[in-house]
Amino acid sequence: MAGIPHSTVKRKRLGIELRRLREQAGLTCEQVGERLDCSGTRISRIETGRISAGPGDVRELLDVYGIEGEEAAAMVKLARDARKKGWWHTYGLTMPNWFEAYVGFEAEATTFRDFQPLYIPGLLQTPDYARAVLQAAPNRDGSEDLDRQVDLRIERQGILTQPNPPQLWFVLSETALRIAVGTPAIMAAQLRHLADQANRPNIKLQVLPFTAAAHVNPVTGFRILDFPDPRDPTVVYVEHLTGALFLERDEEISQYATIFDHLRAEALGTSQSNHLISRIADEIA
Repeated sequence: MAGIPHSTVKRKRLGIELRRLREQAGLTCEQVGERLDCSGTRISRIETGRISAGPGDVRELLDVYGIEGEEAAAMVKLARDARKKGWWHTYGLTMPNWFEAYVGFEAEATTFRDFQPLYIPGLLQTPDYARAVLQAAPNRDGSEDLDRQVDLRIERQGILTQPNPPQLWFVLSETALRIAVGTPAIMAAQLRHLADQANRPNIKLQVLPFTAAAHVNPVTGFRILDFPDPRDPTVVYVEHLTGALFLERDEEISQYATIFDHLRAEALGTSQSNHLISRIADEIA
């Protein structure tokens, strides 16, 4: 998994670079579409990463933009990389398209800032807790392959132990530690696992206690993902009942970063948080 280019991020970067080259050439999407006998909407959707562009498509665009030589070769290579499938594609219909996109981002992110008010994040879940969470989903289809979903969630955790793992900063509401998911034994084991994971050098975990003023204005869970290449913009991921939002505008990123800073400032320190997690686990067991 480590070091392999993943199509989600590569496709976004390809779109950004193609837009830059189009604007550099002084052309609109509609003008490019007219030259290539397609719609301006198609050009726009390629630039936003909504549809993929193969190497042939990119060569045609580069011809219009007057790009040749090494720069053109690099763009064509990026187009090839953007079409490579990541390990998660083997799970097929186990996950919806919007979550497949998220896993692609997750696989390449180098830093995570994650706030969860109601449950333990998937990257820190035990198999039994993950199964209990999935079983409790109000919109779960009984025909879904629950075992495959659990396997996917656990395989995603490989990023925690890969060479040069990402840096992760979690803020969890105390509510997430106390909501009974599964049996008491499952919940106690999950909390002990959480305490162990918090000791990893690449993980920082804080608990937002019930006494924190931040609870007065509830915040929906969100994740902020940063990537190693400065050309890849930061993404905020917000999940809801039937899908997810991927926020990328500078003002949105700034607002969520400020909220995260506020939440971690209100939360317990890492040592206090770990002590609270262990104490709750002992109470449940």
